Amino acid sequence: MQAHLAATDLACRRGERVLFRGVSLDLHPGAACRIAGPNGIGKTSLIRILAGLLRPFAGTVERRGMVALLDERHALDSQRPLGQALAFWAQLDRTSADEHIRRLGLRGLEDVPVRYLSTGQKKRAALARLTAQAAPIWLLDEPLNGLDSQGVALCEALVADHCATGGIALVASHQDMAIPAMTTLPLTDFALAEFSA
Repeated sequence: MQAHLAATDLACRRGERVLFRGVSLDLHPGAACRIAGPNGIGKTSLIRILAGLLRPFAGTVERRGMVALLDERHALDSQRPLGQALAFWAQLDRTSADEHIRRLGLRGLEDVPVRYLSTGQKKRAALARLTAQAAPIWLLDEPLNGLDSQGVALCEALVADHCATGGIALVASHQDMAIPAMTTLPLTDFALAEFSA
């Protein structure tokens, strides 16, 4: 079964304010799309709606394939050493964390409690968790925040590889990303946006 992520005429309301409306997208294997827009326009809300964590004010979402979400909550037990924190999720995902620890440049930090990691190290650990899930649909909310230039390049390479092997990546980011054929879905006040890839 091929992955697919689609939304039709989505609207999001926060309190009495409509953040966006009329947002539609249709993403197929290999698609990389960046959601762009000013602070407070609803980029994170859109990601959460697409993940199934927030109900849209209007519209529908269709997901085919497992979804992996990366946001500001890294979902790693801050009291545990990094190796144990990642191993917990690896066991649930029926995979091994070792390859992902190596690929994300975290080797040697396995015994360090997550709470002592730097912001960039925590983000790379969250990316290790993301890649270990083997989910075909990635929803990434500001994945470059806290990363140095090497970490940014690594994140871009991960997303590019994921899409090149038939995955889908939808990224909410203020920063441009060097991803081949990445398109942009702009959110503006009362956005009436439509995107297909």
